[in-house]
Amino acid sequence: MKPIGFWFAHLHQALESSLDRILATEALTRRHWQVLNTGASPAEALKPFGDLRETIADLRLRGWIDEDGLTGAGRAAHLRLKTKVDEFRTRVTEGIGDDEYRATVGVLERMAANLARE
Repeated sequence: MKPIGFWFAHLHQALESSLDRILATEALTRRHWQVLNTGASPAEALKPFGDLRETIADLRLRGWIDEDGLTGAGRAAHLRLKTKVDEFRTRVTEGIGDDEYRATVGVLERMAANLARE
């Protein structure tokens, strides 16, 4: 059996590359998705994702966000992408029950908390 670090790194890379392929169909990155999925507000929710000025500028150029958040075109793009991302998430968790998923997330959360105490 391979250790958790192997599977964590393997899964992370697989998730990233698969999501990148989905977003690339519209010349977007994960940062674009994160802005669109939070309503394009550069608020506290976006802080963990770093400096998003270029990403936000690109979405403004596309006409997907303005000073009030998502525009009509932005909401349409978000819905189109959300459908693809939801299909992706369903494929990732295929054959995994809700209890198994919650237990896995809970274990990972506790492991992260253990390391945060160092």
